[in-house]
Amino acid sequence: MKFKRIVVLTLIAMLLSTLAVGCGNDAEPEGGAPADQSENIKVGWVYIGVPGDYGWTYAHNQGREYMEDEIPGVESIVLENVPEGADAERSFEQLAQEGCSIIFGTSFGYGDAMLAVAKKYPDIKFMHATGLETADNLGTYFGRIYQARYLSGMVAGAMTENNQLGYVAAFPIPEVVRGINAFTLGVLAVNPEATVKVVWTNTWFDPTKEKEAAKSLLETGCDVIAQHQDTAEPQVAAEEAGKYSIGYNNDMKEFAPNANLTSPIWNWGPFYVDTIKSVMDGSWTSEAYWGGLDEGIVDLAPISDKVPAEVVEQVEAKKQAMTDKEWDVFMGPIKAQDGSEKVAQGQVLTDAEMLSMDWFVAGVLGNL
Repeated sequence: MKFKRIVVLTLIAMLLSTLAVGCGNDAEPEGGAPADQSENIKVGWVYIGVPGDYGWTYAHNQGREYMEDEIPGVESIVLENVPEGADAERSFEQLAQEGCSIIFGTSFGYGDAMLAVAKKYPDIKFMHATGLETADNLGTYFGRIYQARYLSGMVAGAMTENNQLGYVAAFPIPEVVRGINAFTLGVLAVNPEATVKVVWTNTWFDPTKEKEAAKSLLETGCDVIAQHQDTAEPQVAAEEAGKYSIGYNNDMKEFAPNANLTSPIWNWGPFYVDTIKSVMDGSWTSEAYWGGLDEGIVDLAPISDKVPAEVVEQVEAKKQAMTDKEWDVFMGPIKAQDGSEKVAQGQVLTDAEMLSMDWFVAGVLGNL
């Protein structure tokens, strides 16, 4: 009997010990929160430039770093300075073979390469920034930066002294044309006598070309320089000439503290978080995302204290109207460069019409 009691007590002790260990695995670690149970995945990015441009690629990289802070455990694989064309296709193929669950491409010209690789890897999700074509596993994403460009145009139009503004532009594609038009409409809203002269660089990222283009505009008499380029060099050119400037992508004031008046800016972080979480929980679907001021993906950098308070108030009022969706930039009446009516009074361009824009508004000096 004594032997049986010892055996029973031993078995009970072993059982209690096992239960205690099991409970310990589920308990909160001493001095901290439970370990993160989120699925660890690989996410790929293909950049057209380098984060050191302090422009377009820098803004995307800031968004990626924000995502890493918000979703611990995600592994980012980044390929920088990838040209459009065959190099891009090889880069997307590389990320797919490395096991990425979702791949982001950050240039309009990546479209054909992304579509080709997406067809080969139907289980991988692809997202094309500024793109137009979608597929079952390929979505597009962009923001209504034209809204912030309009606001920056209001600032620029109020600050020009001779009504001659310049715009350093990358390529004559709808995205860039739409931005030039929005900026010009903002200029004209506060200064109907002003004009915006456009110079094309035919590059997204070339510091030398961008600065030279800005200098050529300054030499023709422009006293405010705006840009759709990936570096801050047009800002630097304006600073050196003692003129004003409007940046792009992020707050460029540090590169031109006296020249820079404000900048249309991006906030990609929350979008990247939401998109990657949707892949992790299985809710991702292909879409053509185009968020605006109301969603926070686009905004206007702080306005220089050189700008009169009454102008800032006008800008803030118009920003609120767009945020509340009471008004938007391409509402009629709007005339084209040749004087013809493009948008009638009471009408507004559809998203499809804005996304395929291939004409300049009145007030733009330049050719497509």
